[in-house]
Amino acid sequence: MAKDITLHWASGSPPCWRVIIALEEKNLKGYNQKLLSFDKGEQKEKETLDINPRGQVPAFKHGNNIVNESIAACLYLESQFKSRGPSLIPDSSEEQALMYQRMIEILNLQQRLADVVLYTRRIPEEERHDSAVKRNREALSAEFKLWESYMHKGGPYMAGKNFTLADVIVFPPIAFSLRLGLSQERYPKLTEYYNLAKERPSIKATWPKHWLENPQGMDLFKDL
Repeated sequence: MAKDITLHWASGSPPCWRVIIALEEKNLKGYNQKLLSFDKGEQKEKETLDINPRGQVPAFKHGNNIVNESIAACLYLESQFKSRGPSLIPDSSEEQALMYQRMIEILNLQQRLADVVLYTRRIPEEERHDSAVKRNREALSAEFKLWESYMHKGGPYMAGKNFTLADVIVFPPIAFSLRLGLSQERYPKLTEYYNLAKERPSIKATWPKHWLENPQGMDLFKDL
């Protein structure tokens, strides 16, 4: 079963991590995997391009079925392996609606994260425009405040009382943000959620290795 699955991924990448969490939740072990290095440009090598022609990760394949978008891959895994592991889709229509909303809505935060992180990494400090830096950081701060306001609506998890696909999808970018220095004091509800969800066995089992080796994060988001 798992032997028919291939995943090319990069450590610490939120989109990759969510697929790995879903695989762990569905108790799919022993799948074919390849850890890639962005620094070496390995995501652009032929073996990965054959699965994902965009040269991005995750690159996911099950049998002859290719599903490279991480949210779609997680939905696919839940659909194909319903009987394995816990159900990640709640029975309640209210919780289902909230789950799907949060799963897709996280793309807004993900884009704001990319706007700040990639601008900082790719543009030398002396070439950065103050107006662009300010605009990107203000937009990201507004997103964090919105997500902070969402917490504890109906339960401790993203869609209510139980861990669902919404948590599989949303947790990685939240964890990534806190690693980049997001203030735990300024966002106590997000921090409480993070501390709860990180104890989930599937998340503990898939924690990025280089984060374990170097627990010290960065301070990029400390003033947001």
